[in-house]
Amino acid sequence: MELNVSLSEAIKPIEAEKVADFIAALQKDNGEIPWSVGGKTDPWDHIESAMGLSIAGYFSQAERAYQWLASTQLADGSWWSETKDGVIINSTKETNFAAYIAVGVYHHYLITGDVDFLKTMWPSVLRGIQYAINMQAPDGEIYWARNRDGIIDKMALLTGCSSIYMSIKCALAVAEVLGIKRPSWQNAKELLGETIRNRPDLFNMIKSRFSMDWYYPILCGAINGDEAKKRIDHLWDKFVVPDWGVRCVSDRPWVTIAETSEFVLTLAAIGDENRARTIFSWLGDKRNSDGSYWMGVTFPDSVIWPEEKTGWTAAAVLMAWDALNGITPAAKIFNHHFWQERQP
Repeated sequence: MELNVSLSEAIKPIEAEKVADFIAALQKDNGEIPWSVGGKTDPWDHIESAMGLSIAGYFSQAERAYQWLASTQLADGSWWSETKDGVIINSTKETNFAAYIAVGVYHHYLITGDVDFLKTMWPSVLRGIQYAINMQAPDGEIYWARNRDGIIDKMALLTGCSSIYMSIKCALAVAEVLGIKRPSWQNAKELLGETIRNRPDLFNMIKSRFSMDWYYPILCGAINGDEAKKRIDHLWDKFVVPDWGVRCVSDRPWVTIAETSEFVLTLAAIGDENRARTIFSWLGDKRNSDGSYWMGVTFPDSVIWPEEKTGWTAAAVLMAWDALNGITPAAKIFNHHFWQERQP
């Protein structure tokens, strides 16, 4: 698992503006950013794309993306899971989708320092986080969704709950900037963190084949220190394919650029810089001339699949690049030391 690379030769510079131009070209006049040209939109990946725009300095486009979220938020604080051209194609209302707005809003604030933006977005952050926390079970896990009729599906996802944990952290940070106290959110975060660390049995939607279940509890900061390093090393060979990237699922010969980028973010978050840079270097040949990146590729036959060019994949690469190079103040948003230093 010791990886070494000549960084000056292996890591090709990211043309951040070109990547951002690709994302911005997907954005509709109303601010919405679908997955791809003619594709669907979901709130989580829409936010990811907006974060990519912020990193590249495309502030007006990013803020239009957040304004679209505010305008389409439902009365209970959630969003429909999937829409296409304004038509609902999946009427599930997922908790991790609702909460993730806090990560995007705080990320944009770290880059811009715009407190007025936080004030404008606070009502949406408040409702989105509260939607998720209202579905926390007594043991700490957060149920994954309600259906269109408001009925809770009492199943919990480890990856989804890890995303919510990160979202609550960012929401509390936003609240702190605005001078707002939310002790109930702090309590919910602590209980959720304990559950992620110690109660794997409560996550009854088993997705251990998926690499996200491996690294997301670390990326969000719920698992840190020596335990994080042990978790990384324990399943390294199961998911990491040298010179290719990170598998989406452990039993398929397929790596995805978004998961690889997120894993780079995870390694950077725990200070594992050498391996983070090495894995990032594997992405240099997996991009298109228009600034987009491949969504995934099979190995060893090198078949690009699917061929869809997604904005959130490009944004994930920009986030990993930022984390490795400190391009913006938001480069540290997943960094464990950054959050530890914020503790009272």
